[in-house]
Amino acid sequence: MLVEIWSDIACPWCHIGKRRFEAALERFEHRGEVEVVWRSFELDPNAPPVREGDRAEHLARKYGTTVERAREMQEHMTGVAAAEGLVFRFDRCLGANMLDAHRLLHLAREAGVQDALEERFFRAYLGEGEVMSDRGTLVRLASEAGLEAEAAREALAGDRYEAEVREDERTAALLGIDAVPFFVVDRALGVAGAQPPEVLLEVLRRGWAARPEAAAPAVAGGPACGPDGCD
Repeated sequence: MLVEIWSDIACPWCHIGKRRFEAALERFEHRGEVEVVWRSFELDPNAPPVREGDRAEHLARKYGTTVERAREMQEHMTGVAAAEGLVFRFDRCLGANMLDAHRLLHLAREAGVQDALEERFFRAYLGEGEVMSDRGTLVRLASEAGLEAEAAREALAGDRYEAEVREDERTAALLGIDAVPFFVVDRALGVAGAQPPEVLLEVLRRGWAARPEAAAPAVAGGPACGPDGCD
């Protein structure tokens, strides 16, 4: 069974969703027969290499709210992440263009270390304050996740895998995906947002039971991030 997860490194709910999905998959009776593929989704494809300024101020502009309210939102999300065993440090978080990171995730899939690199990128961006548009940083992080440093360096030197990133994004649009994380089982069953593990487990079981049927109803959405901000 194929599970495709549309996600962006810049999306806090995506890292929370990853951890919840892992908890669901651990309990799934057929987990050994599940292939997981991470698909590209850029929340801000026109982002500069590095976004200067206070993150809370940027969020306040994005949401049309106050800086104080934006900081409260960050504190809430930090607490939700902590409950999942994750460390979010929004005071260190540096907004950046994520295209190169997504390109390396496609290379990592070919090398069989895509999930490890997805995890490493999340921790680097959301917890460690790494600049995710810096190619030297990306090569180092990729190497830590098990990808050959030279292969990563060569991929970043040109435009390799950019077409694959764009294809993921086109597919997302065709499927009606406008916020992430979004989980798709066998292109038949979809669930939006960082749902609790119990919901994601039910989706896996329904997807397994529905094979090889071509369609199934979508599950109601959970918290997610879209181009205009996070829930």
